[in-house]
Amino acid sequence: MATASVSGSREKELWRRLDEVNDPELDEAITEMGFVERAEVMGDGSAEVDFRLPTYWCSPNFAFLMLDGVRKALDQLSWAPSYRVKLHDHMFAEEVNRGMEAGKTFGDIFAVLAEDQDLGALRETFRMKAFKRRQEAVLRGLRLHGLTDLEILGMDLPAYDVARFEPGEAIKQKPRYRAALLERFPDRRADDPVFVTWEGQPIPPGALGAHLAELRGVRINMEFNGALCRGLKQTRYKELDVVDGEPTLVDFILDRVPARTAPTA
Repeated sequence: MATASVSGSREKELWRRLDEVNDPELDEAITEMGFVERAEVMGDGSAEVDFRLPTYWCSPNFAFLMLDGVRKALDQLSWAPSYRVKLHDHMFAEEVNRGMEAGKTFGDIFAVLAEDQDLGALRETFRMKAFKRRQEAVLRGLRLHGLTDLEILGMDLPAYDVARFEPGEAIKQKPRYRAALLERFPDRRADDPVFVTWEGQPIPPGALGAHLAELRGVRINMEFNGALCRGLKQTRYKELDVVDGEPTLVDFILDRVPARTAPTA
């Protein structure tokens, strides 16, 4: 009984860690996207993860960033197990899996596949998009809750932490935006404004509408890509389940993506 309890606890921890790994382009968990085909703690305590992407030709750079996130998640497991990560149905699956079996790091494996592309710059671009998407959701959530633009843009961290939201996307993105803000500006003081541009500039109240319009463009692009990935994966593997409330590719084609929070300013 004790062994079964330990195994169950470890498997929950394994999935919890994987839930923290995002598709960097979409800022959505790889588990929610369905990219983790299987994650299991074996009888000897080791962990195995099977990973699958929507298409055979998904960018090797994107695959690297996600698989590197998986590796870091597994390295954080409390019982420090050995582990195996296997990429399936991808044009570079053989190279990746052979390299991992040989003990190479993901960086070594993808150094050749990535050619001359700057993965650091790619990471930074995705961090910027995630920052903007999360910020938009929270800004709209605060407007929906009845706060004025002046009140919103005057918020510091203590005020932000106690802010209330109507049910919706803003509640999910509140802690995620806070994390993105402090990752971007680690020296930020508690009394500094919470809402600034990616460059760190304050947002004048009169300019919030235009700022939200810019953020909306980022979010729509990310949601479209997410819908495309889900559609491709569902078609490729004949999956029928669709996440409730998520826009599909057809919604974008027919321009019927539902509003998630407040109307566009």
